Amino acid sequence: MSYTPFEWTENLIIGSIDFVSPDEIRILLDIKAPDSLSLNTGNPHPFPRVNSYVLIPVDEGYLVGQVEWITIERAAFPKRQGMKDFGLVDLPFPLRKISVNPLGTLYKKEGNIYNFKRGNNSLPTVGTPVLLPTAKQVEAIVEGDKAKKVKIGTSPFAGDANIYVDPNKLFGRHLAILGNTGSGKSCSVAGLIHWTLEAAQKERENKDKEGIPNARFIVFDPNGEYSHAFNDTKSFVKARVFKVDIGGNFLNTQIEKNALKVPLWFWNSEEWFLFTSASAKIQKPLLVKALRKAKMLNCYNENLHDPRKKYFVEHIEEILNLLKIVKSPKLVQKSEKNIHNQLGKKLDVLLDNLKDKKEDVSELLDVSDEVIENYIESIEESIKNKRKGGLRDSSKSYYFEEFSLKELEQISNVINEIAEKLGSRADVVNEIHNEINEDVPIRFDIVNFIKNLKNISIEESAEQYLEPLIMRIHMLLSNPRLKSIIDDKDEPVELVKWLENYIGGNNAENGNVVIIDLSLVPSEIIYVITAVIARIIFEALQRYRKLNQKPLPTVLVIEEAHTFIKRYRDEEEDNNAAKICTQIFERIAREGRKFGLNLVISSQRPSELSPTVLSQCNTFLLHRLTNERDQEIISKLVPDNLRGLLRELPILPTQMAILLGWATELPVLVRMRDLPESQRPRSDDPDLWDVWVGENEAGEKVERKIDWSSIVFDWQEEYLRKEISLEVENETDSSEAAVTKTHPNIEIYRK
Repeated sequence: MSYTPFEWTENLIIGSIDFVSPDEIRILLDIKAPDSLSLNTGNPHPFPRVNSYVLIPVDEGYLVGQVEWITIERAAFPKRQGMKDFGLVDLPFPLRKISVNPLGTLYKKEGNIYNFKRGNNSLPTVGTPVLLPTAKQVEAIVEGDKAKKVKIGTSPFAGDANIYVDPNKLFGRHLAILGNTGSGKSCSVAGLIHWTLEAAQKERENKDKEGIPNARFIVFDPNGEYSHAFNDTKSFVKARVFKVDIGGNFLNTQIEKNALKVPLWFWNSEEWFLFTSASAKIQKPLLVKALRKAKMLNCYNENLHDPRKKYFVEHIEEILNLLKIVKSPKLVQKSEKNIHNQLGKKLDVLLDNLKDKKEDVSELLDVSDEVIENYIESIEESIKNKRKGGLRDSSKSYYFEEFSLKELEQISNVINEIAEKLGSRADVVNEIHNEINEDVPIRFDIVNFIKNLKNISIEESAEQYLEPLIMRIHMLLSNPRLKSIIDDKDEPVELVKWLENYIGGNNAENGNVVIIDLSLVPSEIIYVITAVIARIIFEALQRYRKLNQKPLPTVLVIEEAHTFIKRYRDEEEDNNAAKICTQIFERIAREGRKFGLNLVISSQRPSELSPTVLSQCNTFLLHRLTNERDQEIISKLVPDNLRGLLRELPILPTQMAILLGWATELPVLVRMRDLPESQRPRSDDPDLWDVWVGENEAGEKVERKIDWSSIVFDWQEEYLRKEISLEVENETDSSEAAVTKTHPNIEIYRK
């Protein structure tokens, strides 16, 4: 049977509007409206059903409403149609009502093509008929524009119609993927990256573009589960993993693995304060001074003034100022009482530098080594009898007595000669004004830095304050796992190469996915390391935008984001590593989009996330959330008329999620695409029962063999390797039997 358009439309009417408000419309259903399954929409369509869609005619097309609740009211009489016999006595009759949230407008284009847009210009009035959408209309509502390119799943409320998203909207603004453990959150994170790169590769092939997608995904992985997700043979997905080097014992996989390196010279002063737990009043200012001097001595950029010269200029200028004060009785009265002691200690440090860096100094001053030796002898002769108390190289404090005029004159002659060879006094002033900033990532030697710190403590008579700080630095550097991350003395790291590895070069051939495995980073510095990496990436992209006038699109994925982006209280102390780590991500959330840096945060506890970062997210992919506090936080981030959809959060099955926000025209329940086992992160639930009974459902044997000796050796590997090496070198009886007896685990090491 064929219907005219009017007859077809009339056939889809299910009721009429009974109540209208801007955020809610109530509909009184007809008696003949479907009560379980509708067969007149082109295919079987369950109705009525919470979160399904209905259409209401308006001026521009159809207003799309999403069903929020269904109820039955007992009416005094039925809503009869046709002839009414007023002589009959009506009995109470159940009338069905539904409430819908207005979502947007469905426009009809040419032919049988529809286009859905969020929002509406007009609301219907009471009595307006309400229609069931056809299969084509439902498809247009949930699919939107298929040119969005990336398919992420299907809609169970739209006959499993495909759900597409625009990657520019999905990743172009911050995205939050939230859900309890086991809800499919990690698979969604990995899937979005895989599906986006897959769609980008198809587009490149359609346009005859060679190479792989020039994308940049950087994943912070605190549990070490994403290496497995990108260890496949797809040519267009090329990943690199950076993890803590525990002796080069990386897994033999196809994915490229590298040692995680975040050298100390990358760090700014704030991060150094956290690392050393420096106190604000004395330790922080002196630590900054030591950082400046260390970077001055170790920067060799030929296009700048020689920083070695800058260091000596500054030091000589300080000594000249002290000499000027000491020689003037009026100035001495106004100066500190220990001015002679300060002068002596400055000269002591200068002696160390003249001895240790003789070649550098002779090159700077353009004099022979013999002249430098004469300077050393002259200064030593002037101060050796003035040094009192403990020895120079001992931990016991020492001091200098007052210098005589003759001694001061002798010192002045040497210092003025050095200053003259360094440059004029005007040059001295310019050098000091052009001082290197302590936050600039310029390489320096940590050994020299500690030595500078000791010298400064002597110069400022602050040994008792800086000694604990120096001890903490030594203690942290003695941790082998920590040292492998922050010390690049054996294998120097170049900042240019580091940025190419961690962000990417001119093309994606060296990798379009970077996984930073933080699982083995010591807990005492994990916040600092994460903050340094995020800040370096952010500042590099800032400078890229400054020089190129265009942003470099980069996506920063933070797994277990509640660990690194914690909610904190303003009254918490600033010297808090977790707080500083959160603050760098808050800055990225506020400013990163302008420089092409966008966040994808994945968390199972949104209530523990920083409100600043969460409020900056424009798109949400919500998996099952059962905690009331988490649900409350999410409900505050979405419009009032969408909160009905969020009531499904506690009962969502695994792999189901609610997509809402900037990347989708309307909130939609999505069944995420299946992800092959080889592309899933290693976050599966433990198969307890199969292990307990020794067999899975397929009848396959399930065993867990235990070899604690190999585990202990893996635990102690680095220590054992060094110990065995030393034992073999020092053992008087170095035979294999003797060494094996001393070290039973050596057989495991040899294997």
